[in-house]
Amino acid sequence: MLERYLRPMWAFVFRDWHLTRRYMSWVAVFVFYAIVNSATIALIGKAQDDFRLTLTLLLGVLLWSFLSAMYNEIANSISYERWEGTLEYTFMAPVSRLVHLSGVSLFAIIFSVFRTIVILVGLVLFIQVSVTGANLLGVLVVLLVASLAFMGLGLMAAILPVMSPENGAQATNIFQGILLLVSGIYYPVTVLPTWVQPLAYLSPATYALEACRKLMGINHPDSTPDKLVGAPLSSVLPELGILLLMGVVLIPLGLLVFHTAEQWAKRTGKLKRTG
Repeated sequence: MLERYLRPMWAFVFRDWHLTRRYMSWVAVFVFYAIVNSATIALIGKAQDDFRLTLTLLLGVLLWSFLSAMYNEIANSISYERWEGTLEYTFMAPVSRLVHLSGVSLFAIIFSVFRTIVILVGLVLFIQVSVTGANLLGVLVVLLVASLAFMGLGLMAAILPVMSPENGAQATNIFQGILLLVSGIYYPVTVLPTWVQPLAYLSPATYALEACRKLMGINHPDSTPDKLVGAPLSSVLPELGILLLMGVVLIPLGLLVFHTAEQWAKRTGKLKRTG
């Protein structure tokens, strides 16, 4: 078990860490931009002197920062391999695709957690809000469960660079943009056009946000700027159940779709192409 699965999986985590370390200056630039972008969004709530709006925006930027970073790391892992010239070696290595993608996903989660913590620390310099009374442990549980569903979406999006070396990476960003639009990250889903609203219920981010807002007590009538009334974890069991179901369905489906795309790319010679 250790030799066959865990050690190779951990090797992919270390490989991705070293790849990231090579471009640490770019990571710093993108994190700085994320902090500034998040602060400008959350300060809209401060300007309105509305603690509920401020917390809604703050929660939105942090949750989306975590989930989108994880999705990006998984979805673009193939593009990174192609740029480094290691895609063929990885696909021909005597390692199962499950082990390979599990290592990529584990690194994506670790990277996203640290990135979100850095952004949170940066936001504290601009915005001070009280989270006393919020169920932060429950929020962490929701994020972990939601990660499973986003992992499955990332695996499916990762086939796009395999299928199209020229436009695949760009297509993953379009997919991510649609999730941002329909999930109600900064606004209620009800403000979306009627024909768009059904799409919101296909996005795991919608359920993660609804659960986190309850756990934070943002919309609770008794919450005040100094003390929030966060809901217990039992009150968001329906959202957790849907997120867990999405993860259970999307991860195997993502692996199946990725395997099919990989076999097709090997037959048609797409792995060799670099653009």
